Amino acid sequence: MKRTFLFALLITLLALVLSACGGQSLECEDALGCVEVAPGDPIVIASALVITGPNAQLGLDSQYGVEIAIDFYGEVLGHTVQLQPEDDGCSAEGGQTSAQKIVSNPQIVGVIGTSCSGAGVPASKIISDAGYIMISPSNTAPVLTDAATHEAGYLRTAHNDKVQGRAMAEYAYNVLGVRKAAAIHDGDPYTEGLASVFRDSFVELGGEIVAFEGEAPDATNVEPLLTTIAASGPEFIYYPVFVPLGSLITKAAREISALSGVYLAAADGVQSPDFLAAAGSASEGMYVSGPDLGFANATYDRLLVAYQEKYGTQPLSVFHAHAFDATTILLNAIKEVAQQGDDGTLLIGRQALRDKLFATASYQGVTGTLTCTATGDCADPKIAVSEVKGGAFEAIWP
Repeated sequence: MKRTFLFALLITLLALVLSACGGQSLECEDALGCVEVAPGDPIVIASALVITGPNAQLGLDSQYGVEIAIDFYGEVLGHTVQLQPEDDGCSAEGGQTSAQKIVSNPQIVGVIGTSCSGAGVPASKIISDAGYIMISPSNTAPVLTDAATHEAGYLRTAHNDKVQGRAMAEYAYNVLGVRKAAAIHDGDPYTEGLASVFRDSFVELGGEIVAFEGEAPDATNVEPLLTTIAASGPEFIYYPVFVPLGSLITKAAREISALSGVYLAAADGVQSPDFLAAAGSASEGMYVSGPDLGFANATYDRLLVAYQEKYGTQPLSVFHAHAFDATTILLNAIKEVAQQGDDGTLLIGRQALRDKLFATASYQGVTGTLTCTATGDCADPKIAVSEVKGGAFEAIWP
């Protein structure tokens, strides 16, 4: 018995010595739980972006920004970063489906998405309810960061359309001298939200909204709608919709004699080569609002070179830099909150990750200086108005 006692005592002392010499036991005390990344395993993040269908260039542009950010960042605490891409379909159904698939994988640490605000509404709830975090590079609908409707795990690096809608109203009223305007939306949180901000801002400036109409996103004939709008006498029509409906409205408007001389304007949902191809010459001379891409920094220059080399094209849309920033602040936060074991194991607390991201302040990103509010607005919002000239978008204001 004495030998047994001495042996047990020896084992206990040895364990204490090993602990004192740096042995570490990781324990999760996070309110939302932890993601454990085993030695040699990758850190997994997901994306939920529209990467198929008529609006694919919007999502692929952001997807490329995410991938370039991962390439630039390299390993995080000795672990590679692996991306699980999902398709948000630019729809509520797609947002729901992609989010459910993401939260079914407990190894996913965070999400970059969605592309479209309509997908972001259901996805942000599913992601948040599961304790995950999601940062959107291109959701702009005000409802997503409104205090009454914000979901706890949602942030965005894109501008709030309270800024974009006001900017387009100011351009129409102050620069073009327009006093009567119409707006068209398709019922999506993005399109209706942006059209509503434009309407309210234009009226506040002293203008008159002569028509505010909705149309189905899959409409095939918009002539009756445009004929009705023409009868109200607008000088300017703003339709912040997506590529299929936007190109249809543009072409049809040019065929209606009563709209001759009326300014046509859309927003960042159509700012892609696919729209220019679909609308053809009818898009010439129209205006488009969206993020100002005049970023004067070395990282953006490097990003553009990598984009061309990796994908063989100029940027497909206007949110690649916002996706790059979203991915980088996510990886920075993971690096800062992760507990690291002696063998390389990582323990990443989900609440700790949320807290770190919402505490982002004065971060010098590609898109500007990012500071996140309590409801997830992180952007340094800068809006430009472009004109279609020679089959290309040319920034003209401010």
